[in-house]
Amino acid sequence: RVSSVLRRDVKQFGKKHMFDASEETCWNSDQWVTLDFPRTVKVSQLHIQFQGGFSSRLCTLEGCRAGEELVKISDLYPEDINAMQISFAAFQVEETVLDKLKITFENGTDFFGRIVVYHLGVLGER
Repeated sequence: RVSSVLRRDVKQFGKKHMFDASEETCWNSDQWVTLDFPRTVKVSQLHIQFQGGFSSRLCTLEGCRAGEELVKISDLYPEDINAMQISFAAFQVEETVLDKLKITFENGTDFFGRIVVYHLGVLGER
């Protein structure tokens, strides 16, 4: 689930474009993404690629096990660049066991607070 899609144009800016590994497509919004995993996972890395000029200066990660309330895991401070940023290189994500992960994009670099995500990947193990 995502908070919103720019101009409700799901075909051009929908959430599916974060995971399609294409540099030609992107999700565009300004708020948050929630990932519900089909089974419990141990998250060890986060990969994210913004469009430069439309990135988030602060990403808040929250997570929980099934049936529990979200709790804050960490704050990440990505760079305002086009390149793929990987958690162990650009910012730290502690290994966490969870069923749901919420990423809130805050303090956007764009004057209007818009966020453009070209790729989002969560790595770990079952």
